[in-house]
Amino acid sequence: MRGERFVHRVWTYVRRAPGTYVWLTILFVTTVALHHMSPDFEADFLRQRSTNIRELSSRPVQVLFASAMWIDGGHWLPYAVLYTVFQAPAERWLGTARWLAVNAAAHVLSTLVSEGALLWAINHGLAPRSAVDTLDIGVSYALAGVVGVLTYRIAPPWRYAYLVAVLAAYGIPFAIKPTFTDLGHFTSVLVGLACYPLTRGRGKTGNPKETAGAPRG
Repeated sequence: MRGERFVHRVWTYVRRAPGTYVWLTILFVTTVALHHMSPDFEADFLRQRSTNIRELSSRPVQVLFASAMWIDGGHWLPYAVLYTVFQAPAERWLGTARWLAVNAAAHVLSTLVSEGALLWAINHGLAPRSAVDTLDIGVSYALAGVVGVLTYRIAPPWRYAYLVAVLAAYGIPFAIKPTFTDLGHFTSVLVGLACYPLTRGRGKTGNPKETAGAPRG
């Protein structure tokens, strides 16, 4: 009986965050596929789906979508944990449509900011021309945006402690030894915080009773 209850609870949790776990399933499948590719083929395959400057200049919509379906490095399990801790609660709270909007905004805007900064650096001789082909795939920008918007899910005064922790986690690396990826992550957090209008009417604490009756999306 305990095993059945546990399975039921897990299924209920997953069912209330369908977008999160469909996305996570896609990432699992694509990660398995990467493990069956040769290193040379994998590098070329991912580069064609990368949001680098060259690909964004010719196929922006396609690569912005495709880049969010792959994980560079092939380590899926950490993302399963992170999606369960951050993405699933955000989707259950905001509803799938609003949750997806936060992810899309963070992923797209942060990619454009970071790659735009890289292009500026190339044009001013601060980065090599070969950087136009830099591999840039993954879901970390979208995840950072969701981490940011979850600030509004927490009731004061814990909200402010969470916000300080998030800004420190993403801001300190950017301040100490900034990279274009760090810029993208910090931008994503700011995008998530800017998504406050999407959180209105969704409840502010972890009490599920506050949002149980809210319409999805």
